Amino acid sequence: MAFNQTDLKRALVAKNLVAADKWDELADEALKKKLTMEDLLVEKAIVDEEKLTQIAAAFYDVEYIDLRQIGEMRKDVLLLVPEPIARRHKVIAFAREGRKLNLAMIDPSDLQTSDAIKKKTDLQVIPFLMSKTSLDYGLKQYHTSLEAEFAKIVSKQEDTSEKADATVADKLKEMAQEIPVVRVVDTLLEYAIFERASDIHIEPMEKQVVVRYRIDGVLHDVMTLPKVIQPALIARIKVIGNLKIDEHRLPQDGRFKVEKDNYNISFRVSTIPVFDGEKVVMRLLDESAKAMSLEELGFLHRNLEYIVRNVRKPHGALLVTGPTGSGKSTTLYSVLTMLNTKSINISTIEDPIEYRLEGVNQMQVNPKIGLTFAMGLRALLRQDPNVIMIGEIRDRETAEEAVHAALTGHIVLSTIHTNNASGALPRLLDIGVEPYLIASVVNAVVGQRLTRQICSDCKTEYKITADYEVDLKKDYNIDHLLKVMKDEKFIDAQVKSLTELTFYKGKGCEKCNHTGYRGRRGIYEVMEVTPSIQDLIMKQAPTNQIQDKAIDEGMILMWQDGFIKCIKGVTTIEEVVRVSKE
Repeated sequence: MAFNQTDLKRALVAKNLVAADKWDELADEALKKKLTMEDLLVEKAIVDEEKLTQIAAAFYDVEYIDLRQIGEMRKDVLLLVPEPIARRHKVIAFAREGRKLNLAMIDPSDLQTSDAIKKKTDLQVIPFLMSKTSLDYGLKQYHTSLEAEFAKIVSKQEDTSEKADATVADKLKEMAQEIPVVRVVDTLLEYAIFERASDIHIEPMEKQVVVRYRIDGVLHDVMTLPKVIQPALIARIKVIGNLKIDEHRLPQDGRFKVEKDNYNISFRVSTIPVFDGEKVVMRLLDESAKAMSLEELGFLHRNLEYIVRNVRKPHGALLVTGPTGSGKSTTLYSVLTMLNTKSINISTIEDPIEYRLEGVNQMQVNPKIGLTFAMGLRALLRQDPNVIMIGEIRDRETAEEAVHAALTGHIVLSTIHTNNASGALPRLLDIGVEPYLIASVVNAVVGQRLTRQICSDCKTEYKITADYEVDLKKDYNIDHLLKVMKDEKFIDAQVKSLTELTFYKGKGCEKCNHTGYRGRRGIYEVMEVTPSIQDLIMKQAPTNQIQDKAIDEGMILMWQDGFIKCIKGVTTIEEVVRVSKE
């Protein structure tokens, strides 16, 4: 529980731990060192951490607990709150008395977490205040418990191997079926879904295994596991992902599903050999999610017009560019939803199928049996389609088939990996497509990134300083940005500086886990392939020349779209700077 600074001063002065006339001096020092006042007081040995926690507990009338005084905790009580939740929300279940669960918390006022644990355990939660040292001690208890369980499993497998000529694969399969292993993997999956993670990273280190979730585009450490768990953990994931359990030298790919009443999540599994074992990354895809409209995705009116105009043409290609995880497939699904009527035939070839669309014929790539994008596309062309979506153009064969489809009267939608919209055209040249074909078939290109969205529950207004604007001008053409925002009527014509505008940020609250962000929203640029850009393609012009021409003809760049969303209260300047420099 972070002390209100006025309360902290009053409590410490009352106990003669800090002189009132020294407080402002200490506050200035904390600001310079970028520390909280509590951390500075502990650092300077004015008051130790446990004493400060006791003072806070007494001041706010909350029970205090030092988990180190308890010693080893009961495993059945500790595991009532799985480690991902304990680590992320800084809580430890340390005792149970009948229907009451004693919960040590860094912030006992976090009612959302208390209520969630109450619903999950069906117990009355009694909050206690603990220090960060107590939290670290409590988190280590998970390891002690797991180490003991997994040591027994490993020992049992070693005993079995001495008595029978069991293969390595057989031993790993047995370990993968053990209850502690199943419980750990199920916990990882369940709480990745609970935290709205897009990816789970399991990374073997020299002495431990680190688990991280990617949430709203940013990786967070959620769990560290004892090294002894590694073989069984990887084996369990391979079993449910239908991978070769005894293959450790080569990368593997697999998939599985987790279906519950309120969600249907597909997991894509990728394993690679690394120095300390095998690294696993699992991508989560919510198959029950519905595609949003382009307006809901956040396309500005001008960009929306560009897309609609070009996908309504009788033939040609619309390409979406951006790095992995930037929402390219979501944009294409939104376009398909807009085009989807009973009068046309829409077919797709994807890897994987991320959303199920009513009335759309969706085919899954399967390289193991030779069903590649190129082969699937050739088959689709014999199915009399009007619109074809190709998951990704990644090689010359697929590119040539896509161009052929666009030339023969089809609308083709696809993605390609480039940093921006203008880079897609030279990329097709690099793949091996002839310039005249690119100029003939590509109607428009969308470039995009995902930014974290400001939490609506703790959004607050602020103004930027003149110094900050000077720093921004080092990397961005702010004068041109202001002109674009005036042309699009997002700001008044009299505005001459960003300092005159209101921006937004999240203060941090329980609903956004004190990050200030919740969810993600796209920033976009849409480039129409006009006759002048076609001429540049024919001349094999570089990316910067193509982009300059597109800007002259009215293209709004991604970072400009991002700043517009900043003044609309969607995201922050820091987020736009982060993703536009990636």
